[in-house]
Amino acid sequence: MIRVIIVDDHPVVRRGLKQIITAERDMQVVSEAENAREAIHVIQQTPCDAVVLDITLPDASGLEVLNQLKRERPTLPVLIMSIHEEELYALRVFKAGASGYLMKGSVPEELIKAIRKIATGGKYISPSLAERLASELASPETSSLHGKLSDREFQIMCLIASGKSLKEIGNTLCISGKTVSSYRVRILEKMNMKTNADLTRYALEHHLV
Repeated sequence: MIRVIIVDDHPVVRRGLKQIITAERDMQVVSEAENAREAIHVIQQTPCDAVVLDITLPDASGLEVLNQLKRERPTLPVLIMSIHEEELYALRVFKAGASGYLMKGSVPEELIKAIRKIATGGKYISPSLAERLASELASPETSSLHGKLSDREFQIMCLIASGKSLKEIGNTLCISGKTVSSYRVRILEKMNMKTNADLTRYALEHHLV
């Protein structure tokens, strides 16, 4: 039996995923979580064979959850689900240790195929994504500007682009406004930009927010 934990902040999405997964005779959903804090607690307390993790959570990035899980349980397979196109996040999540990346608009059969693949120690990569990753690794100089950012820098860049103030970002991430300001400076330097408006324009053009 493949034991699965679902992490998503939308109850309707969790219910839909649970229905798809439990329809399989050899799969069961052993627990659910709606935010990053709850996810870490549930996964620490509940034996499971795979985690289906939304990359966008209300209190933290799914990337942060992934990074912590990989520190605590490096062999636990994690399937990232996202509304964002593969090229925006996939390389980043695989580098962070994810076992698979799946668009939320994928058909149910693809979800089941992905869970089976990662639960047996494999990696789930769609053919189109495999081609993109190969191209990215072969020609790193053509990678996007936001690809230069660390996971935390990327998260803060997206929050800035969403219109959040430094204080709001600090409260969300449990760090000081001064620390957020330091991150902002590094982000602007790495992306060769000068203002928040530049970041916002870039994020909108690349569908990051």
